[in-house]
Amino acid sequence: MPTEQLQAPDQGSAQPADPQAQKQAEKQEVKGYFETTGFDRWNRIYSESNDVNKVQRNIRIGHQKTVDNVLAWLQGQGDLANRSFCDAGCGVGSLTLPLAQLGAGSIAASDLSEAMVQEAERRSIEAGVRPGQISFLASDLESLSGRYNTVICLDVFIHYPQQPAEEMVRHLASLAEQHLIVSFAPYTPLLALLKGIGQLFPGPSKTTRAYTLREKGIVQAAAAAGFVLKRRSLNKAPFYFSRLLAFEKA
Repeated sequence: MPTEQLQAPDQGSAQPADPQAQKQAEKQEVKGYFETTGFDRWNRIYSESNDVNKVQRNIRIGHQKTVDNVLAWLQGQGDLANRSFCDAGCGVGSLTLPLAQLGAGSIAASDLSEAMVQEAERRSIEAGVRPGQISFLASDLESLSGRYNTVICLDVFIHYPQQPAEEMVRHLASLAEQHLIVSFAPYTPLLALLKGIGQLFPGPSKTTRAYTLREKGIVQAAAAAGFVLKRRSLNKAPFYFSRLLAFEKA
């Protein structure tokens, strides 16, 4: 979870009274961010560009640790060529592209941001990914459908409070036949402190709200959908904290 994004809700600003309206407002805020300044920033971070500051470089390192962990777990499971994958919240393809290059049978890659999806598709062509191996879609998580052997959602729950995140875990689990892998910013006193400090230093890089989640709730949500926890890891770098959980169908 990149702490560069950390910003608690502004208590002085007007918030929609209806929870559903607030949820939609936050979604549009995130979408707008990742279609404009956010796209430029994160496209640089998730690339080999040298046009990044120290914080952004460390976020890149941390996120890559998470991606590398997932790829290692999937390779350990084997039979990638005969499996279907859903990369929910694919960004610019940080996981999708290397997974395709490892021989994944098919990958449905989606992101809320049309700009992110277009960049991921551009990178896939540049990388010489087999035509038809990846299907790209601009979509929010709630609208995803279909059935896949493995559903993966990395570093997206930063935009979801606890209860909506648990609801999303159950939704993603409904799409998974065998495996579900998710990552999120774990709630810890340190991250709570960092989030509080973030309120004192508003700026253009702190544009979207960020949420830390309690692992117990995420595990219980997966269990309610028939999935059991099999592996977990904590990936850290300065300004990046991500709990990675891998579930299997019970």
